[in-house]
Amino acid sequence: MSPVPAGEDRRRWPANTRVAALRLKGRAGEVSHTEGTRRVLGAAAADLLAAPGGARDRQLLRGAALRVYEIHEGHAFVEAEYDGYTGYVVAEALAPEGAPAPSAWVAIRETLAWEAPKARAMAQARLSFGAGVTVLGAADGWAETDAGHVPLSHLSQSAVQGADPVALAERLLGLPYLWGANGAGGIDCSGLVQEACRACGIDCPGDSDQQAAELGEALPEEAPLRRGDLVFWKGHVAWVSGPDRILHANAHTMSVAHEALSGAIHRIAAAGEGPVTARRRL
Repeated sequence: MSPVPAGEDRRRWPANTRVAALRLKGRAGEVSHTEGTRRVLGAAAADLLAAPGGARDRQLLRGAALRVYEIHEGHAFVEAEYDGYTGYVVAEALAPEGAPAPSAWVAIRETLAWEAPKARAMAQARLSFGAGVTVLGAADGWAETDAGHVPLSHLSQSAVQGADPVALAERLLGLPYLWGANGAGGIDCSGLVQEACRACGIDCPGDSDQQAAELGEALPEEAPLRRGDLVFWKGHVAWVSGPDRILHANAHTMSVAHEALSGAIHRIAAAGEGPVTARRRL
């Protein structure tokens, strides 16, 4: 990455030492500026890395729309169109240029794409909730897609799958906790919030500190909580799912699970991780 100016978030700074987004001209130093090329993610999932070969910041799912600014030494420097998150993915995870946008999205926790439309066929891809595919045809309860054959009942014809983000997040109950992930092999607290918001058509940034600053409206400390509100700690976020009840991807159970809010507040404070820092309503 190029040096990030004070006041800017490097996760939303589409510039490195060679290229930068055209909108940063005059702000990103002596680099080549470009509008980039629109591509989609073709792999079932890909880690969005802070640097080539570096740590995972977040995770992208199949069909994610990307602005590619550069492909260099096996990595693509990209900006996710949904939330503006910037980083690197392995170049082979990109779909070919000109690949269409998804026309259907996985509507259950996880599905498989089979080589043929029958249960005894070989599975060729594992697709997570919210992953997008292009449907080429459908018959006998199966969708033929660009990822393989998927049961029609596992797909939604719309990226917006409902209006209750908690109900959508509950589809991922039991999924293992995986830091920085958005559902492929696991998910973390902010990934659970982002994927549920995305499936409700709600704009949502990727990390919990961004969500605490940008999602919805802050609630006064004395305001009663209701289903769909968000409770934040330093580095953690949970959905309010009912009276004294939260739903979160957490490292305590190492899964997506329900927990008593009062118990979580006590447990987190006792572990030395601090009090609730914010409560917000979408």
